[in-house]
Amino acid sequence: MKFFDEARIEVIAGKGGDGSASFRREKFVPRGGPDGGDGGRGGSVYAQADSNLNTLIDYRYTRIFRAKDGENGRGSDCYGKGAEDIVLRFPVGTVIKDKESGEVIADLARDGERALLVQGGKGGAGNLHFKSSVNRAPRQFTRGLPGEARHLELELRVLADVGLLGMPNAGKSTFIRAVSAARPQVADYPFTTLHPNLGVVRVDVNRSFVVADVPGLIEGAAEGAGLGHQFLRHLQRTHLLLHLVDMAPFDQDTDPAAEVRALAKELAKYDPALAKKPRWLVLNKADLLDAAECQRKARELVRRLRWTKPWFVISGLDGQGCRELTFKVMDFLEQERAGKRR
Repeated sequence: MKFFDEARIEVIAGKGGDGSASFRREKFVPRGGPDGGDGGRGGSVYAQADSNLNTLIDYRYTRIFRAKDGENGRGSDCYGKGAEDIVLRFPVGTVIKDKESGEVIADLARDGERALLVQGGKGGAGNLHFKSSVNRAPRQFTRGLPGEARHLELELRVLADVGLLGMPNAGKSTFIRAVSAARPQVADYPFTTLHPNLGVVRVDVNRSFVVADVPGLIEGAAEGAGLGHQFLRHLQRTHLLLHLVDMAPFDQDTDPAAEVRALAKELAKYDPALAKKPRWLVLNKADLLDAAECQRKARELVRRLRWTKPWFVISGLDGQGCRELTFKVMDFLEQERAGKRR
């Protein structure tokens, strides 16, 4: 199934039913009092997170969701029936925004989480409510109120602990295949990955984390170059970024240090908070170099970048260094989770 992570929909709540202006009409009761009932409330529209869903594809083809109106009130003190609410189900990780204001209405981060999107209209009052000692035959009643309506923007942000970052052909898909059961497409041309891939990395019994592989970025991504910034949102929920760098590019004029700096700038342009996330350097494709040259190039790159954070040399193709890296990542995530529990 194709991965859809954006959609636009319109939600319309139901109108409340009108109140009734009615009077009792019974034999031997020539002047019966008012008995008009209230109108029923209109249906509301709710959003609910569902872990069984993983795309927004359903909302690409059905775009308008309208709840029913409440029933009108009737005589004999009969109140109108309230309309049923509509519950729209979304994948966990969906962010719902008002298209006009940009306000975040709901951030469905947990399975079963529910949020009100639009409120149904309140039912009108029947003339039963207007009787008094000086107004014994009221003919007043009120109309039901209209329901709310909104145009919404849906964004799916995948829920992952670790995000993979890098230029096209840095080996992100090969790495995720090496450390998890995910099987993204791998080929020797840029932009092989066209949508995010998730993989569960199982380090040990009851020790695992989720890693997200997003399409490769190029300089200018924040302005829409390449596949643009449309997938950067999937890195916003992660706790750690692994910045993969090709140690043995085909083009000998390629400068890995310049590429690392360029992508760091793209992160800052897109979201300053994303640029501040912990980011480790992962130097990939060590299998294409001999050991001495690999270490020399790695140390030279780290020196030029003045890199003080953790860095690793791996080969996603043959698994060299991958297991050690996953253990380090697991230790980092466990320390972070323990810190949040305190």
